[in-house]
Amino acid sequence: MQIAEINNQGLRRAYSLVIPADAIAARLETRLAEVAKTIKMPGFRPGKVPANLVKKMHGAALRGEALQAALNDGVNKVIADHGLRPATQPQVDVDGELADEGDARFTVSLEVLPTIDDVKVDDLALEKLVVPADDAAMDAALARLAESAQRTEPAAEGHAAQTGDTVVIDYEGTVDGVKFDGGTGEGMRVKIGSGQLIPGFEDQLVGATVGEQRTLNVTFPADYGAANLAGKPAQFAITVQGVEVAAEAAIDDEFAKGFGLDSLDALKEILKDQLDAELGGLSRTHLKRKLLDTLASRHDFDVPETMVDAEFEQIWQTLEAEAAREADPAAAKAEIEAEREDYRRIAVRRVRLGLLLSEIGQRNGVTVSQAEMNRLIGQEASRYAPAEQQKVVKFFQENAMAAMQLRAPLYEDKVVDFLIGKAALTERSVTRDELEAAIASEDESPTGHVHGPGCGHDHDHDHDHAPAAEAPAKPKKAAAKKAKAEEPAADAPAEAAAEPVKKAPAKKAKAAAADGEEAPAKPKKAAKKAD
Repeated sequence: MQIAEINNQGLRRAYSLVIPADAIAARLETRLAEVAKTIKMPGFRPGKVPANLVKKMHGAALRGEALQAALNDGVNKVIADHGLRPATQPQVDVDGELADEGDARFTVSLEVLPTIDDVKVDDLALEKLVVPADDAAMDAALARLAESAQRTEPAAEGHAAQTGDTVVIDYEGTVDGVKFDGGTGEGMRVKIGSGQLIPGFEDQLVGATVGEQRTLNVTFPADYGAANLAGKPAQFAITVQGVEVAAEAAIDDEFAKGFGLDSLDALKEILKDQLDAELGGLSRTHLKRKLLDTLASRHDFDVPETMVDAEFEQIWQTLEAEAAREADPAAAKAEIEAEREDYRRIAVRRVRLGLLLSEIGQRNGVTVSQAEMNRLIGQEASRYAPAEQQKVVKFFQENAMAAMQLRAPLYEDKVVDFLIGKAALTERSVTRDELEAAIASEDESPTGHVHGPGCGHDHDHDHDHAPAAEAPAKPKKAAAKKAKAEEPAADAPAEAAAEPVKKAPAKKAKAAAADGEEAPAKPKKAAKKAD
């Protein structure tokens, strides 16, 4: 086997690889001998088929197998002999023609991970914004809880429905004057302003009174789950059967008993724990972003374009999915197209920070233990129906890349915690609004997942970039809303709801394939926001 370096520029490498004909022939003969022992052919006893007959019938396929095995060994030898750390899977191209006889010639091209010589983390100083869970925060939490559990009661006679009221309607929908499946119903309760129905439907119920009949003109969203309705104008003839207003709710011991608790004090104790956790999470989100901003300002090194391309593609898929859900998808798409270079810059930053965190983790012995990995897999499996859970566990046990993607957020958090533990921290008390405003002012998502032994990456072979932990936020100059954190690159397609005036739900998740070759689909469950 002959190997020669033909390109060494920046992070790009290329090598010529020549596999001699006699090496391929030797592998072919070995494979023929193996197959001859098990192949069945009329007129011969099992294991007694002559090798030359096997070669005549299956030689081309077996030569392909032998050549592929030799090529895999050759690529591994290129990596090992030159001490390479591939950023992604090497690309292999055939030089010339692959003849049945003669040497096989290839070009192996790849990008390598950068060497980060100067890691600057010894004098970190960070400010931690802290929100005390005071009486005002408790009162606000109780008010939100009371609103979510609010009862309704019939409105006074002649009351005109307002935003926040619940209207009970019978309805009949048509498109181009023709009724459609699921477009007719009775006694549907609609809370005006809830956003549960297609745009414009709830707004046209404002002012309605009991017994009134109205025709509502709406347009189904372009991404609506029922393809025969998507993007089409429709009319709904409605009859108002009732109007209900929110009932006054006293926040007292009786209110707490509605949640299965003995007293208001018991409810407050639970809410305090939840508030502490929630505010602590917001505080850590801000602290993490400031930490990563500091790291980004201190380090500048080349990053593999292939990894940037993969990161950018994930960012772009998220943005396109977001644009498709806007009222004017074409305008939203044009807006993100105008900012394509900004998002490319974000992708570069995220890859650079991911590699930097990986390097810091390696140098300081940060790892994800097998026990922690088992817990992650168990948590993921628990999101599925009991009958599917073992398939999910098997999938992650047998698919290293999927396991790496599952492991990556925990590894990143452990590296971040290590760095926060090293930093000189000062605390400053702020209000919740101030903390949320500080988080919202961040001009970009900090990083994709990190890469390194702790995240499951084999730095000697087979590097694929893990999906980013966070969907990118818009740069400060962008007018459109930020992309949602942790939104999947590809949402499950929607399907029609039983009542087409309602927004179509996400399609029920598929179970992992029994053979473990297909990734388990996400269940219809909201993903938690990333730190």
